[in-house]
Amino acid sequence: MSADEAALATSLCGIALRNPVIAASGTFAYGIEFEKLLDLNSLGGLVVKGLSREPIEGNPAPRVVEAAGGMINSIGLQNIGVHAFVREKLPALARLKTAVFANVFGYRTEDYVEVVRVLEDHEGLAAYEINVSCPNTSHGGIYFSSDPALLAEVVAAVKSVARRPVIVKLSPNVAAIEPLALAAESAGADAISLVNTFIALAIDARRRRPAIGAGLGGLSGPAIKPIALRLVWQAARAVKIPVIGLGGIASGEDAAEFLIAGATAVQVGTATFWDPGSPVRIAEELAEFLRREKIGNVRELVGTLKTT
Repeated sequence: MSADEAALATSLCGIALRNPVIAASGTFAYGIEFEKLLDLNSLGGLVVKGLSREPIEGNPAPRVVEAAGGMINSIGLQNIGVHAFVREKLPALARLKTAVFANVFGYRTEDYVEVVRVLEDHEGLAAYEINVSCPNTSHGGIYFSSDPALLAEVVAAVKSVARRPVIVKLSPNVAAIEPLALAAESAGADAISLVNTFIALAIDARRRRPAIGAGLGGLSGPAIKPIALRLVWQAARAVKIPVIGLGGIASGEDAAEFLIAGATAVQVGTATFWDPGSPVRIAEELAEFLRREKIGNVRELVGTLKTT
């Protein structure tokens, strides 16, 4: 193991990570599609795109538009469904040395439980990331991510069937992040990740219509980084479980900022659209940052923000 590898080595929920930089869900397909572009085993980990009980076709086009400092997307959680995933994608992922996380979503608590139940019967996954940024159709469309009681309900239900660690991916579209982070922790979450995208609107002025086919979309990229950093810092101060930070990370120093704010690991999403190898590059830049700052291991950065 080189000095850089030793400096970057860390762990998350008992899972050994080569480095703390993970490819985020939704921008890295099912992971295996990137195998010809980079060495997947050089990643700290990867999160597959969201998995549902049944296949979902997604939203009408256009699904992605450029925004100042990032992009707005409304893919509509298109995916092949959990059964096709375990049959067609997971066998190849199971051969990787890097940690593979399954992102799971649903519209009822039972949906989450069923997807995890199916995944439990197969090897090759390190943990689950539960995407709670969906409306609960059993409770009149209230979003799991905005109601602490609903959030706790779905987390507890998933924990009751999961033998792997459960990470809860929180939305930033809330009045305060601390109650949601605490609700996830109290219900048994092993870690939380944040943030998901910010609800946004892009307008085609000539057509006087939304630029996104579905109307509203999710803003991501460098534009959201300062707000994401604030939310990670607030969440990390509120809970004792690990926090994974994401939102506009495009460089090693960006990653360092999230770690300083309290994140144990980070995820890279939008940057992979213009640089598919960005998670590997960012890890290398983070190693350079550690060398320059004479820091022996990346864990020494975590939660070191000075506010006084």
